[in-house]
Amino acid sequence: MAATARVHTLSGQRALYITALAAPLTGWTVHAVSLHRKLNKARRDPLTGLLGRDGYTTRARQITSRYGDNALVVVVDLDHFKEINDGPGGHAAGDRVLAVTAQRIAAWAGRRGVVGRLGGDEFAVAARIGAARRELRLAQLVTLLAQPVRDDGGALIDVSASVGAASPDVLGTTDVSMLQRAADAAMYAGKHTGRAVLADSSHATVPSINGRRAGRPGTHALGAAA
Repeated sequence: MAATARVHTLSGQRALYITALAAPLTGWTVHAVSLHRKLNKARRDPLTGLLGRDGYTTRARQITSRYGDNALVVVVDLDHFKEINDGPGGHAAGDRVLAVTAQRIAAWAGRRGVVGRLGGDEFAVAARIGAARRELRLAQLVTLLAQPVRDDGGALIDVSASVGAASPDVLGTTDVSMLQRAADAAMYAGKHTGRAVLADSSHATVPSINGRRAGRPGTHALGAAA
């Protein structure tokens, strides 16, 4: 009996010791998870809920690396956005347009894509879209972004967006910085035309800052270079 009691005592002490060690580790794990969630939230744009430049770039690199020639990088820039901000609805109307635009782009990109707000009224997308469906999908995006947005008072706001895209199979690279630069240049080349432009090699040589055509406003917004 004494020996049995001693074994139970040792087992109880060992369990207590293990528990004592595990408690701080468990507490640290909970803290680490909480910190990770807070950092992840901090990387998102508070208005649209989209990733900022850094978070977007990380995910975009994963997508282009994984899908290769079937990946597509897209840059979206709202047309005449300043007129919306300066119009009767003011910044509230502008914020509404940005939020709805973000929702539409995210829906278009789907679960396998990633969308980021690069700054101001510019967004970027990386998604798996092969060459066979590329033209149709880009046309769908342009049409989707041209749908009027209803403000909080029920009034309709006319909107449109310029869209540029770049793909690894055309440019021969999966580097997100190069693809985004080319997509941005292609978007600018098709500005206000109502059609998406797929970048070719000429667009990849345009000087850029943070993956955007040099000289454009906001090239330093929402994070470091892509």
